[in-house]
Amino acid sequence: MTETDDDRARLVGTNHVALEVGDIDTALEFYESLFEFGLRNRSDTKAFVDMGDQFVALAATDDAGETIDDARHFGLVVDDADRVERRLADLEVDRLDVPGLEFRDPWGNRVQIVDYEEIQFTKADHVLDGMGLADLEKRDAAVAELEEKGLTPDTE
Repeated sequence: MTETDDDRARLVGTNHVALEVGDIDTALEFYESLFEFGLRNRSDTKAFVDMGDQFVALAATDDAGETIDDARHFGLVVDDADRVERRLADLEVDRLDVPGLEFRDPWGNRVQIVDYEEIQFTKADHVLDGMGLADLEKRDAAVAELEEKGLTPDTE
């Protein structure tokens, strides 16, 4: 498709996901108990959880958790999903009865955990290096999915 074929913008990625939480301090405490991360910024009503070149925005609202949706969720990519699974067990956070690794935060936000090596999503090498994750690799199936789309570096 050329630019003249369609006047729509192309999706490039996700800048951030915003989650409604009841309290910023409690939300940060919960997520810090599961994940290692830094903060981009925070205020009394918002916090921005850093993920290298992306972030999750936490926003305190009075009605957080009032509506629970079984289908709506977001996926977090991690370097080691097994570590998250162990932390969930240690902290007695209930996993959802679905294939894969999913749970709800204290406000009902449904979180899916995905291992970086398993999926097409790819961080640029310089971003991984800056995050201290330069040795993170993809499994063959994920690389094959990327190759089918022509999204792997030329290795010739």
